[in-house]
Amino acid sequence: MATMRLAAILLLSFYCTQAHAAEPQPEQDVLARTIQTRCIKCHGADVDDLSGDVDLRSLVDSENIPAAELLRQAIEAVEFGAMPPEDEPPLEETLQTQFLSALTTQLHRAVARHEALPHVPMRRMNRFQYNNAVTDLFDLKCVVFSLPERMMRDHSGYFQPQTGQMPKVVSVGSRPMGKSQMIEPRLSGVVVIPQDLRAEHGFDNRGDHLTLSPLLMQEFLKLGKSIVESPDFTPKNVGIWKTFFAAPAPAQNAQEVARRRLEPFLTRAFRRPVEPDVLDRYSQYVAQQLDAQVEFPEAMKSAAAAVISSPKFLYVYDQKSSGEESTLVDDYELASRLSFFLWGSIPDQILLDLASAGELRSPEVLNRQIDRMLKNGKMKRFADSFPTQWLQLERIISSVPDRETYPNFYFSRYRDSMHMMLEPLLVFETVLIENQPVRQLIDSDFTYRSKLLEDAYGTLASPDAAKRVRGANDTVLKFERVPVADRRNGGMITNAAIMTMTSGPQRTQPITRGAWIASVIFNNPPKPPPADVPPLDEKPTSGEEYLTLRERLALHRERSDCRGCHEQIDPLGFALENYSPIGTWREKYDNGREVDVSGKLFGKHEFTNIIEFKDAILREEPRFARALAGHLLSFSLARELVPSDEIALDTIVANAKSDDFRMQTMLKEVILSQPFLAKRSPDQSNPNQLSQKVNP
Repeated sequence: MATMRLAAILLLSFYCTQAHAAEPQPEQDVLARTIQTRCIKCHGADVDDLSGDVDLRSLVDSENIPAAELLRQAIEAVEFGAMPPEDEPPLEETLQTQFLSALTTQLHRAVARHEALPHVPMRRMNRFQYNNAVTDLFDLKCVVFSLPERMMRDHSGYFQPQTGQMPKVVSVGSRPMGKSQMIEPRLSGVVVIPQDLRAEHGFDNRGDHLTLSPLLMQEFLKLGKSIVESPDFTPKNVGIWKTFFAAPAPAQNAQEVARRRLEPFLTRAFRRPVEPDVLDRYSQYVAQQLDAQVEFPEAMKSAAAAVISSPKFLYVYDQKSSGEESTLVDDYELASRLSFFLWGSIPDQILLDLASAGELRSPEVLNRQIDRMLKNGKMKRFADSFPTQWLQLERIISSVPDRETYPNFYFSRYRDSMHMMLEPLLVFETVLIENQPVRQLIDSDFTYRSKLLEDAYGTLASPDAAKRVRGANDTVLKFERVPVADRRNGGMITNAAIMTMTSGPQRTQPITRGAWIASVIFNNPPKPPPADVPPLDEKPTSGEEYLTLRERLALHRERSDCRGCHEQIDPLGFALENYSPIGTWREKYDNGREVDVSGKLFGKHEFTNIIEFKDAILREEPRFARALAGHLLSFSLARELVPSDEIALDTIVANAKSDDFRMQTMLKEVILSQPFLAKRSPDQSNPNQLSQKVNP
């Protein structure tokens, strides 16, 4: 089935013009009638204070197709229960379904007529990708430098995706929380470049963030030189030493040997066949070095240092396309998109060979390669990069629960968060490796716990887990897979790390938790609060001592410009109020008042406890799957999503649903989507405009 879909994509032009005809449709009547009767009084011409600065009059104009961005906003407002507002009667269920269908139809027409795929931005590799790319290019037996952004370190070699099964017990470490976790085989003396920051509601591979200033270019030049000059850059650690750096036999012409070796090396480094003039330039440089009596390995090292500092290596980009229309990526571009998405690195030789033969875009071949890549150990790089950023786990590092209120959170030189952050990552890796449905990320029937983490939760997921899980210490932590019998545990949203990082030192922060759910789980981040709104005090002020947190916040958000967002995010945050600032369960506040978690999801699914809240999310499983697909697509393309991506997301979800929304199927459908397989790369994004005259 996937093969047939891909064949259709490759044979048809993207966003074909058959959808352009704007003939009157029955949906238009539903759209016009609903907007006129339910929306115009707040979003129309006679409104002095236009609600949310959104004017919906253009949606009822049958002569014109409105802007895709306005349609997308309207769809999201209705889907997430923001419209109609709480003080207005809700749309009857059948009418809401018809209204959303009409809006979606209009969105597809708007995209077909007015919207082109945005071009995937040319960007430099981030630090994580650079480390992986250099490791793969030289086939290093060690890392270039340690990366704290790899939050979990594998001490037992448990990550074996080809088996399709995670081990019952794993030995892991937390890099950001333990200095000992940064001690590993690496190239000594290497210049370390700064870590790349994560975009707001995005990832650290975003093209609009990964620029290359002259100062940073100098740092990459120093870095490349320090790598090949490291005392550890030796035949023992460099897998390609014999085939690239080793001196040829005395009878051979060294300059000719150097040129023969440089061609496949440059092709691998630059991810496409090297141009003759570029090959000439590097070959001539090596020849000059050899003529100056420089030893062959040293001459080749100098050339290699220049290669890994070249814009052709540092930049990830598509070749120029003609005009402004979207076209298919070529095989080499597809190879790079695949490898940087799933492996965070340059393509391997198999992908390049298939690209060279013009076979990679063949539906059968592409499907086989996706399956091969998903079963390769390099998928650990995806697991080291995507989930930590998707879940925003870096926030746990700066969490500081009050020592007097929560003394058990701190132990020895480390904190419970060292263990907390590893649990959701291990659950994610299990769902990935075992190809489980993504609903396990919401309500898993298993988890991984260390003995200390079990004690911190206060209830053992398995009665004899404490006896079986041994060896927790400052260096290596043993985590055991245990069943989740109590649905208050399990999944991501009730994980102790998430609860801690979305809390203050002394109290929970329902608004922060709700914003996290909206952003991460439903990919619908709220707008930033007005700058003049003061935060709620950690401790109740005089007269508020006996109020619940819900009551205190109700007094705090009386402003009309705050109410709309709070109506959406507060129920999501208060659903988690039974979890303390360090993730332990509680029924009452310190003042003796009972915790009230009741609410309504999307204005239609009522809940009174966390289990009912999880059930409500699972009733909206396609919506969660679509949100996750959006995160994955944005990560794969290194750009923010736009309205023209909505059609692709609909297709990804529809196809993944037929396979129970399994994780690997989600990844495959993202790769087979139109935005992933297409490009729009006009002149201004042409990498040839870069200064690429490398002076080794």
